[in-house]
Amino acid sequence: MKTAVFSARRYDKTMLAQANDGVGHALLFIEERLSVQTASQATGCVAVCVFVNDTVDAAVLEILARQGTRLVATRSTGYNHIDAAAARRLGIEVVRITDYSPNSVAEFAVGLLLAVNRKIARASVRTREGNFDLDGLMGFDLHGKTVGVIGTGKIGLIFARIMAGFGCTLVGHDLYPTPAFEALGGRYLGVDELLACSDVVSLHCPLLDATHHIVDAAALARVKRGCVLINTSRGGLVDTDAVVQALKTGQLGGLAIDVYEQEASLFFQDLSSTIILDDVIQRLVSFPNVIVTGHQAFFTVEAIGQIMRTTIDSISAFERGEALVNRIPG
Repeated sequence: MKTAVFSARRYDKTMLAQANDGVGHALLFIEERLSVQTASQATGCVAVCVFVNDTVDAAVLEILARQGTRLVATRSTGYNHIDAAAARRLGIEVVRITDYSPNSVAEFAVGLLLAVNRKIARASVRTREGNFDLDGLMGFDLHGKTVGVIGTGKIGLIFARIMAGFGCTLVGHDLYPTPAFEALGGRYLGVDELLACSDVVSLHCPLLDATHHIVDAAALARVKRGCVLINTSRGGLVDTDAVVQALKTGQLGGLAIDVYEQEASLFFQDLSSTIILDDVIQRLVSFPNVIVTGHQAFFTVEAIGQIMRTTIDSISAFERGEALVNRIPG
């Protein structure tokens, strides 16, 4: 089946082609992000494959529908970039990735925590310049600290399990508590109570209306002073302007993020030779106790391989008229 693959990077082309080997879908790789301006490139494609920073709103879906598209497959678990209601109205099915190596994101979140706490990135830059002084590089032991996990699904639970191995006290918040978290010694608390007692807070919840800016100015006023915030989930969970202010006052002791609310205009592209106009991200990276990475927590051989295989399986199931097990609910 002819499929337009938007936001196609080199690794997308290589690994999606590998997953398609022997299956035979006609894959049209398009490096640009999907938008109103680029949607015409999918003319005649029954399926369109997108990623998190593609625009799949009602206007784009209407163009795709007129061109013959009947399936949108997103190479992500989250689907807040897709207007699911408009897709249903237009008769377009939408599928996602419901499961891929949750270890990849959980392990990266731990890596971010270690890096920002122990100043690993700063130390590496120093030693490359011949500076082996330790001044300014002091962190704290994670052992014995309280780690708050907001969202104890697959990824959050693995993160909690790793932190339990460090000897941390675990507290969590989730609308759907799991006995597996409590089996690790974790206790469920309300958000306010979790923020007040945690030395580290890690976000592992989906971006919904209810969770948008779950970390805002009011929440940051309640956090334990000096708390370290980790976000490998969705940028919209955090009010970045409020975080900047909390960093300035020392209320927030450190920040490590792999996602950013305005990342669509920045991430997954090389801007090193351009002037970045986003003043907020520029301010963030100027803080010595902040680490920003470009949405790479999922980026392992195992995770990408599974994402691509699931995507091809969903396209094949649609072509055969079978039930779509990874269909977006609703």
